[in-house]
Amino acid sequence: MKEMEGYDASKYERPSVTVDVVIFALHKGDLHVLLIQRKRPPYQDMWAIPGGFVQMNESLEMSARRELMEETAVADVYLEQLYTFGAPNRDPRTRVITIAYIALVPFSTINPKAGDDAAETAWFPMNKLPTVAFDHAEILGYAFTRLQYKLEYTTVGFELLPDHFTLTELQHAYESILGEKLDKRNFRNKIMAAKILKESGKMKQEGKGRPARLYHYRKDAAAEIKTRRLFP
Repeated sequence: MKEMEGYDASKYERPSVTVDVVIFALHKGDLHVLLIQRKRPPYQDMWAIPGGFVQMNESLEMSARRELMEETAVADVYLEQLYTFGAPNRDPRTRVITIAYIALVPFSTINPKAGDDAAETAWFPMNKLPTVAFDHAEILGYAFTRLQYKLEYTTVGFELLPDHFTLTELQHAYESILGEKLDKRNFRNKIMAAKILKESGKMKQEGKGRPARLYHYRKDAAAEIKTRRLFP
């Protein structure tokens, strides 16, 4: 293009750009996050959020999904951009700006595997995290707070559940993320009043009592929950 004549990109320093993907899942009543153990320096052998450098020919989301697949073998999950972290000294190698994403998955649907840059993958409860590399403790804290906030006015929490679930399982999911006990009757009344669930016609045995009804989330009700805060 004529207007670009004389422009010299080499005159300007270029920071590197990475993506990091915070992967949440519910397991045994607790919110877990998937981390990788770094195979190479810096922070070799330390735990970190899966991620990597953005390639010149891909969008940020394409890069996030590629890195997710390469480092953990996880694909086809809910993915949302979280925030940009760009402190000048956040990476000892060079100036690196990272765009963080949140991925939400039902725990039983994926079997993560370590990729080329990871020695190992493992799930950690959010309340028992190891020491992590870079500024990843800050990123994890930000992601957790965002998830708690979104749970109050969106249906994002359903991404953590299987296709069919009981009201007890749904309540446990909310309690795990919000970090507080919810009154059973009040919770069920508010959930049912929101009209975002539909009975599946199936039952599930929970303990020694009567089987519990299984529900699924109404995909056409996504907008309804935005008009109310279920748990202010």
